[in-house]
Amino acid sequence: MGDYMSKNIVLFGAPGAGKGTFAARIKEVYPQIIHISTGDIFREHVKNQTELGKKAKSYLDEGKLVPDEIVIEMVRERLNREDVKKNGCILDGFPRTPEQNEALQEIIEVDLLILLEVEEEVLLKRILGRFSCPNCGALYNKYTLPPEKKVEEDVYICDECGEKFEFEQRSDDNEETIKTRLHNYKENAQPIIKFYENKGILKRVDSTNTLELSQKEIKEIIEKRNRYE
Repeated sequence: MGDYMSKNIVLFGAPGAGKGTFAARIKEVYPQIIHISTGDIFREHVKNQTELGKKAKSYLDEGKLVPDEIVIEMVRERLNREDVKKNGCILDGFPRTPEQNEALQEIIEVDLLILLEVEEEVLLKRILGRFSCPNCGALYNKYTLPPEKKVEEDVYICDECGEKFEFEQRSDDNEETIKTRLHNYKENAQPIIKFYENKGILKRVDSTNTLELSQKEIKEIIEKRNRYE
């Protein structure tokens, strides 16, 4: 990473704003940086049936925010690993509340918060269409980014591993839980946005189609010097 690279980056935005997609774009330019998705951390704990995972699942299934103490404990452990200390990280899905943000300041030094902004209609389409290959984990969207090969309605061949699989929404991706999550986001977002604006380390990005951004444009968003010119 160059001298002007923001080492620890927070991707912030409503559910479906494209945090995972934009994190992948950043990694194309800076492959060594570690992408940390709280959604992935939750799913790992749920899959392994850890105590934290069982507690988190009961909230996720109802579309509720997982309590701060559970989330913070999971994230703190991940951020304290050596790969993050050495290479920096892209935080995707944390912080979601002012309390989580306060805890984050004690764990790492955040260099940049990128606020991904998109229309609510686009958010809903993105969330309701999300699915992944159960064999290799490749990410798709039924409406905006389906696999290239479709066998029949809602049945596809994975572009990455070649396995046949069906479209299946995540348990927490339905209209009722989405509305709850959007409400929770709006309620908690403003104090966090204001905090990073006041520190002078916030950038707003239109995430309607971040796949169209060039690597040069991504560098201009990430590199620190652009904020001080």
